[in-house]
Amino acid sequence: MNRRLLIVAGILGVTSVIFGAFGAHALKELITVEAQQTFETGVRYQMYHALLLLFVGHSVLISEKTKKWVLYLVVFGVLFFSGSIYGLATDTLTTFNFKSIALITPVGGLLLILSWLSIIRDLLKKNTKND
Repeated sequence: MNRRLLIVAGILGVTSVIFGAFGAHALKELITVEAQQTFETGVRYQMYHALLLLFVGHSVLISEKTKKWVLYLVVFGVLFFSGSIYGLATDTLTTFNFKSIALITPVGGLLLILSWLSIIRDLLKKNTKND
């Protein structure tokens, strides 16, 4: 599980750098400043959660069951949250109306929140003598 977490963290991290560069350079002349800022929000949250997966993958304090849930919650959360934000920010460049699926953004955000809460819950359940 740790290996899988770290691989996914790397994929999310590298793609967030690629999307960030794409947004800063290739999209600069094509979308509004507001849309660029929206796009950057998606990039930021993707990177935050890549870093979260790196932490989770290296942690011995988090159970394997929770690690598995966090992986799924983060992957789908980033796909729904950041993915829909990328689509909404570049909506004017495509024929697909991303505003029609805009409700998927808060669902993704909820999944990301649940990933953090899962970690907190797991850590609070631990009964260690050193605390």
